[in-house]
Amino acid sequence: MKEYSLTGTKRAAAGKRAAKHLRAEGLIPCNLISKDGALSFTVKAVDLRKLLYTSNVYAINLDIEGTACKAILKEAQFGPVNEEILHLDFQKFNPEDDIVVAIPVKVEGHAAGVKAGGKLVKQVNTLTVKGNYANIPDRLVVDVTSLELGKSLCVGDLKFENLELLNAKSVIVASVKATRASRGK
Repeated sequence: MKEYSLTGTKRAAAGKRAAKHLRAEGLIPCNLISKDGALSFTVKAVDLRKLLYTSNVYAINLDIEGTACKAILKEAQFGPVNEEILHLDFQKFNPEDDIVVAIPVKVEGHAAGVKAGGKLVKQVNTLTVKGNYANIPDRLVVDVTSLELGKSLCVGDLKFENLELLNAKSVIVASVKATRASRGK
């Protein structure tokens, strides 16, 4: 899992009005959620571009006024009209403990059903996994080479070393659909 460093400052005022003033100054209101409770802080909006506008999942090294911790981004709220960043929630974790995070899925290989005239359809973009953050990959690579025409690959068919998949075993990851060309004319 890639790492990202972020610096923040504690936030004294709370509420809509205070958050609106912070955003006008180029700061984004955030919460750090842990077993001990929640801590409100702010970060600069320009520091968040590489963190938010990517498909990568990061372990974040947070430094809030000299207090360092590791966290993952749990939720990002965007404005409905101009999609400006409104609020972020981070989840603090201990590097020795397991974390739960959604990881992007990458389909790899040329399916046998596609060679027969079918169409490969990727059903999910992310899968939720549980594991130590050091063992979590940037992407879950799913090989579809053996996938035949009319068949599908489910979460229950997948195995990843040192990771536990938390999605339902019946969720379809990818399938090969029959097309007109594959059925004949």
